This record gives sequence, structure tokens and C-alpha cells, in this order.
Amino acid sequence: MSRRPCLRSVRPCAGVAAVELAIILPILLLLVMMVVDFARAIQTQIILVNITREGASLASRSPAFQGEPQKIMNALVATTPPLHMNDVGFPNEYGMLYITEVTGYQPKVGDPVRNVVTAQHRWANGSGSYLPASKVWQCASWAASGRCNGVPATPGASSPTANVMTGKLAAGDVIYAVEAYYHFDGWFGLLKLAPFITTPEIGPDLRAMSVM
Repeated sequence: MSRRPCLRSVRPCAGVAAVELAIILPILLLLVMMVVDFARAIQTQIILVNITREGASLASRSPAFQGEPQKIMNALVATTPPLHMNDVGFPNEYGMLYITEVTGYQPKVGDPVRNVVTAQHRWANGSGSYLPASKVWQCASWAASGRCNGVPATPGASSPTANVMTGKLAAGDVIYAVEAYYHFDGWFGLLKLAPFITTPEIGPDLRAMSVM
């Protein structure tokens, strides 16, 4: 009849448990930290989506966009904590906003409608070193006010083409595309835990866009 090895003495069992805990605990802590890091990335993405939706709504129905687009972007940034959009005290985390006005342009009746950029603004109070390229249209020269230089306010043949809502605008339609970018300082990059197990890399640049 076999006996359980730890019935006669408690110390050997305690020693085995301590060794097992020492082996498993670092793995458990790593998994917990990875879950927390993933949750931080999800929270960041949700915030970006929310501010782009609100920004598109404000730009499309607020007369303030024409004169003071920075007011809209400053108001949006004020709602982003715990994100650090302006990188003050957090040199590895920063963000940027773009608001692009897009108009449906038709040279003459019967011609195809082209979506053109009639104004683009970037957040002037953001990090000067963080300038991710807009997916709607990339401005080559910016004024200190945050407005793109050289964009005709009236749509015409020289107006740049916008990469948004292609083929969906009628002549004279105006929409606003709001983009939010954030440099996410994740704790983990690509980690190879086993020959066939590699953790995904989150970021470092997260993005959201809403059009209205």
C-alpha cells in the first residue's frame, strides 16, 4: 500500500510549494502586465474614437470652425485624460489632431464629382516633433496658427484631392474629417515566448477618424 510522501513531514511539501511558486509567479506577473497593457491600449483607442466623433460633430455644426478651429481641438484635448496629448512630463506619450474640410467639386454639369480639400488644420498646441501624416491629405506647409498653407478656400481645378468618402459626395456637399493620433508608450513589443508563440505589438501609433 503506497503512502502520500508528505504525510510524515510538512516541510518537504512547503519546500516544493515554494519552488513551484517561484517558477510560476514571474510568468503570472508577466501575463497580468500584458493584460493591463492591452487594456491601456483599448482605453486609448476608445478615447480617440470618442473625440473624433465629437470633433466631427462640432466642426460640422459650429460656426466656430471657420474662425477658431483651435478652440474645437483644445476642447477635445481637454477631455482626453488619462492620455497625455501634449507630452508635458511624459516625453514618450503625445498626440495630434487634424480637422480637414472636404467639398464635393464638379467643374461642370456632367463631370464626375471630385472630393477636394478646402481647409486643413492641425492642433497647434501639440508636440512639435510628433507630426503623423494625415490619411485624408498631407499638407506640405503649415502656418503658426495650425492652418495648412496654400489650400484654396474655394474649390477649383488646383484644389488637392481628399482621400475620404470618394464617390459619395454630391457637388457642393461639405464634410469634416477629424483624425486623432496618439503615440502609445506600451510596455511590451514583440515578445517571443516560445517557438510558435509571439505576442502582438500594440502601437506605437494609434489612430481614429470620424467623418460628418
